[in-house]
Amino acid sequence: MNQRPNAARGEAKSLALSVISFFLILTSYYILRPVRDQLVGATGSSSLPMFYAIVFVVMLALTPVFGWLVSRFPRRRVVLGSYLFFVACLIAFVPAFVAQDRIGAEALGRVFFVWLSVFNLFVVSLFWSFMADVYRSRQARLVFPFIAFGGMAGALAGPLLTRLLVMRLNVPAMLVVSAVALLAALGALLALSTRNGEDDAGDGTPLGGSFVEGAKAAVSQPFLRYMALLMLLSDGIATMAYALMADYTKAHFTDNAVRTAFYAELDLWINGLGALLQLTLTPLLMRGLGTAWALVLPSVVNFGLLAWLAMHGAGNALLFGVAVPLIAIVQVGTRGLTYGMAKPAADALYTRVPPELRYKGKNFIETTVWRLGDLLVTGGLQGLHAIGVGIAGIGVICAGLAAVATEVARRAATSPDLEPESSEATKADQPTM
Repeated sequence: MNQRPNAARGEAKSLALSVISFFLILTSYYILRPVRDQLVGATGSSSLPMFYAIVFVVMLALTPVFGWLVSRFPRRRVVLGSYLFFVACLIAFVPAFVAQDRIGAEALGRVFFVWLSVFNLFVVSLFWSFMADVYRSRQARLVFPFIAFGGMAGALAGPLLTRLLVMRLNVPAMLVVSAVALLAALGALLALSTRNGEDDAGDGTPLGGSFVEGAKAAVSQPFLRYMALLMLLSDGIATMAYALMADYTKAHFTDNAVRTAFYAELDLWINGLGALLQLTLTPLLMRGLGTAWALVLPSVVNFGLLAWLAMHGAGNALLFGVAVPLIAIVQVGTRGLTYGMAKPAADALYTRVPPELRYKGKNFIETTVWRLGDLLVTGGLQGLHAIGVGIAGIGVICAGLAAVATEVARRAATSPDLEPESSEATKADQPTM
């Protein structure tokens, strides 16, 4: 008689633990992003090509290692070892950030920029791998949106905590706050695994295909080719805005804590816009007009923002009576639209390709192509600076890229090798942040 209510309560507790753990994971990560970005802001965009080159090489080396670990060992053991390793790293970084001015922002930035990219790969990807062990297909379709909303809240809580605390505690202490959040997330995951009997989680199945298989799929399939090109164009625009913002912060902020607070404020606005779009306009567009509109619209808006930047250069704009750097508005707009609209639309389109292509091609595009684009764009920016191209000229170039991205997005969303849209509803998709 009471078996079903007890089961329902057990499922509710498992869901609550899942939501709490993802909230804490993204809180931990988004506490660290402003810490990383203030290092970039201290050196300016000239440091970014080197940072991204190291990240590109390291990610190429570690992506197959990550796949090997999760295919060979139980997820619970990999999660426990990886999370404790990253907590130990955070504590080890504290003395380095105390001595940041003596070490130099560029030297410390090379290490921390790469480390945080690896942190993101392992911590976030392992979480979703673990969720795939805890929840089966039918359950996942119901609970994953709630878990994703928990992550969305963490993406807002992290920069908010940094903005509130960094001026009182200073930058090194924020690493400790992030470590505490990650430890709490690990505790929730261990409680979840115990509740669900996941001590032997992991069936030996790799998360996706190899680097070579992913590259072949991205070249041979029309939809994946369009998505790879769209990744290069869209991420190129966002990376260009990020690099220009680094130059702005280098010129306007000298204090490490103030610079960190400024980047936390940026992340708060970006993630707030992304959350607002995910909860309002994006689902209305995708259900009412179709996924294609949600993929194309961000490029159209990006074109308008970049044309505005091309006309006004490094000036300010009035928002609610406050003068705001125009480049900050561009960065909030481009990244917020990516997280809040383009990414959910792309994830929906990926459900309309066979699973083998989805895992192999998507993994390749969202790791290798993404990081290669960062490297190419920041290197190109240095070349433009060298020949005297200013912010207005860069805005013109990026507006042109946004116009091309609009057409590429349209072609991707209507690619002939996509399965009919009516089959989308029968498939489960794993939301990510």
